Amino acid sequence: MVEATPWQREIYRVLKSYDVRQVAYVPDAGHAGLIDLCHADNEMKTVVLSTEEEGVAMLSGAFLGGERGVLLMQSSGVGNCINMLSLPNICRMPLLMLVTMRGEWKEFNPWQFPMGQGTKAVLEHSGSLMFRIDDAADAGDIVDGAARMVFEGCAIATVQIGQRVVGAKSFGKK
Repeated sequence: MVEATPWQREIYRVLKSYDVRQVAYVPDAGHAGLIDLCHADNEMKTVVLSTEEEGVAMLSGAFLGGERGVLLMQSSGVGNCINMLSLPNICRMPLLMLVTMRGEWKEFNPWQFPMGQGTKAVLEHSGSLMFRIDDAADAGDIVDGAARMVFEGCAIATVQIGQRVVGAKSFGKK
């Protein structure tokens, strides 16, 4: 169990306020505290995915079954979702995605640069409204705004959680 940060607890609070019942995710250290909060909640079903696009399909099914959900992923997984995003786009199904960013501030892994730099444009071109958290204090307000547009306006929306908020990863020397 990872201790949730204040911004993760605030996002969890917002998800609860919108009665989010399904949480689809590919394991990610940036979301670990939020995932643990959701996993500990008996009213939420957390589902570990083998690839991110499975979450788009799962949450489309959740919507058809009358439940709300959220997809948690890292920016490197966004590219896996592109074709599948046509489903909620064409069928006008709500989809809320929270994306922890890589390939930005203090990134050490060059494999993260392409998707980290292209995430916003790729998702915009796929029909998603885009929001961004660069200050942890804004997390609840920004996720609340996106969730309202998704669940009350039947939109696709993504909240990018900047690498300065998540923290830079390091697998060796600084």
